[in-house]
Amino acid sequence: MRLLWTVGCFGHRIVRHFSPVARPGGEELSRLLLDDLAPTQRLERLFGLSPCLLALRAARRSVARLLLQAGKAGLQGERAELLRVAEARGIPVLRPRREKLDALCGHQVHQGVCMEVSPLRPRPCDEATEASPGDDPQQLWLVLEGLQDPRNLGAVLRSAHFLGVDRVITSRRNSCPLTPVVSKASAGAVEVMDVFATTDLAVFLKAKAQQGWLVVGTVGCPGPEISQSFKVPITSCLEFTWDRPTLLVLGNEGSGLSQEVLASCQLLLTILPRRQLPPGLESLNVSVATGILLHSICSQKKGFPAQTEKGQLLQGT
Repeated sequence: MRLLWTVGCFGHRIVRHFSPVARPGGEELSRLLLDDLAPTQRLERLFGLSPCLLALRAARRSVARLLLQAGKAGLQGERAELLRVAEARGIPVLRPRREKLDALCGHQVHQGVCMEVSPLRPRPCDEATEASPGDDPQQLWLVLEGLQDPRNLGAVLRSAHFLGVDRVITSRRNSCPLTPVVSKASAGAVEVMDVFATTDLAVFLKAKAQQGWLVVGTVGCPGPEISQSFKVPITSCLEFTWDRPTLLVLGNEGSGLSQEVLASCQLLLTILPRRQLPPGLESLNVSVATGILLHSICSQKKGFPAQTEKGQLLQGT
């Protein structure tokens, strides 16, 4: 039996015993410091295995330290990779007690992983690469007005990244910031994708329309009386033909698109239900609607995996 001395955060010596039989992650665990946790500068606490690992790989945030738990079998798989990447970058690694980590993460589902990091901010909209509409008729930018629920925003960003959206633009006014909850809900997608923000969404949309982009808004399933009140034509997403660079605009979870943004749209898309719905169920959650709308549009893109791999998938069944 091998005896190992380590020094804790406050200079106390701690004895750890290891059996001669190697365990996965055993050597990594021997290098982890036990808490207590010393105070740090005001940083965000990013939590969850995928967000933390993708943030480390992307290296877009400053990382103060990694807080890591391990099971009885030690560190394995992605947790072991987290430790390797952190040590390679000289990031301190601490091993807090479960109760301490729960409290630090606000009792969110942290999967035993937390990092203290600098905040992630949207980039100014003028930094978005200005693509000429003539370069590619099938460009798609997702524009979000006033999304306030961090879990909705995270789910929307995950779908956008998964389905190949070229750019994501958000409104700075009344919109949720890119918080750790957003990162967790996006499964870490926000850590590797670019999100841009503008202070005046209507002006941005009008400028893009003058450049030849099609500005497409979204609405819930409208009744006949509502359809007649809209000055902008409404069509089902299944009937939309994607043949020019397009901005798909989604609005706030409750109020939808503002009148100012609606006035900037050239077309409105909706998702039609498959049955008669009672009042209050005429629309979908914004993150669910985003996934349906994006898949309906992006599946028209030449070379989309649904087209190129369909035969291969069927052959494999």
